[in-house]
Amino acid sequence: MTITEVLQFADRLVFAHRGKHLDDIQETVIKGVWQGKTYENIAQECNRSESRIRDVGYQLWKTFSESLGEDINKSNFCSTIERLQTEAKSRQNICVGTNHKNICVGTNHNFGSQTLYQYQKYPQDSQIKDTAKTTFQDLSIAPTINAAYFYGRTQELEILSDYIFHKKTRLMSVLGLSGIGKTTLVKRFIDLNLQKFDVVIWRNLKFVKSLNSLMTDLLKKISIENQDILISDEQFTQIFDLLSRQKCLIVLDDVQNIFISGKFAGQYQNQHTEYQNLFQAIAQTEHQSCLILISQEKAQEMTALDRELYPIQCLELEGLDNLAGIEIIQEYKLQDREYWLNLNNMYLGNPLYLEHISTLIKDIFQDLVSQFIAEGNLIITEEMKLLFDASYQRMSDAEKQIVLKISKCDENVSIEDLKKSCSLSSIDIINGLQSLKRRYLLNQIKTNNTLFTLSSLFREYIKNFQMQN
Repeated sequence: MTITEVLQFADRLVFAHRGKHLDDIQETVIKGVWQGKTYENIAQECNRSESRIRDVGYQLWKTFSESLGEDINKSNFCSTIERLQTEAKSRQNICVGTNHKNICVGTNHNFGSQTLYQYQKYPQDSQIKDTAKTTFQDLSIAPTINAAYFYGRTQELEILSDYIFHKKTRLMSVLGLSGIGKTTLVKRFIDLNLQKFDVVIWRNLKFVKSLNSLMTDLLKKISIENQDILISDEQFTQIFDLLSRQKCLIVLDDVQNIFISGKFAGQYQNQHTEYQNLFQAIAQTEHQSCLILISQEKAQEMTALDRELYPIQCLELEGLDNLAGIEIIQEYKLQDREYWLNLNNMYLGNPLYLEHISTLIKDIFQDLVSQFIAEGNLIITEEMKLLFDASYQRMSDAEKQIVLKISKCDENVSIEDLKKSCSLSSIDIINGLQSLKRRYLLNQIKTNNTLFTLSSLFREYIKNFQMQN
């Protein structure tokens, strides 16, 4: 049996399970295992960490086990495939498996002389193709995610799946700093679950002028039984008719663009207050769909609505774990591996920050992480500065005063400390602190006396900002 035949077989199983074909790293793992290589050897050959290869392998064996109805792992993968091939050659039509996790082997397709062509637990290939014909998707402005370069976030993907498919969440926010991976995470979730929705639409609020234009756009894209597009408030009825009749996933990216700049976080611009009505109605009205809001600021209704009464959820992203962060650094082929963990921690596991700083190390320090760290200072690249500039400009005057005061303190500060040093009322200080937390720029230290601090990178940005102004 050739490796090409093995890959074809594996690809059919994965496609039947996920509706996606094998990606490059999955193919590399299967080839390596078939050739008797260790995970360590495979990782070295494809320039990935061993933990990443093990994770890919784990997901593959899980898929094969569920599809074939028996326990598949790295140790028995090759023998299982050879056994199935032997059984296929000895009989014209064989069904294996228990509890309806059956596969039928027949002569209609090539797998050596036979093939696995029907998967009863998961949709058949023909069923997936039929589903694709009836599923409407508009992802024209969504990013393209290469699965081989998607790092970590396994737990976050599981949380999204649990919220949307099991808890039937109707309104969800994915929140965090710029560059933390919000958009990438949601797009990866869609790539893995596209066939589970009747309608998938992605829009970016950078480019949408009004709620009315957004709803008109959505209704034009998906007409309901060829109805004419209605106007004004009647569009709400038609939108919710759509959300009730079909399982829709609608993603709105860069939601912070409809909030007021220069005020506390999450306050709607006057021309965009109707979005708040829509978001509340999405949460409060019975339907089978989900709206995901991707934002650097938490919208008011995500805190005002009672989660016990309405199916709403927030997923607040933090930095990547050490293994995933190190994988990004590894992609840049930097040297001094013993310093990679330190570099990941310095830049808080933020994927975009790690990409920018790794590029700088390649350009200026000849790939030597040790030389960069020997500088002894946190370096804010020009790209990072632009991101922080945008966040700073969105702050209220009260927030700016608070972060300037905190940045001057060597120790964590309390509300009482701020009252003494800021020319702000108590209520402005408290609201300012809450707003900064909703922008993910402030860290709260839980002790007997609640303390606050800025992230090391944002603190460094503020210090540089003060020096330049």
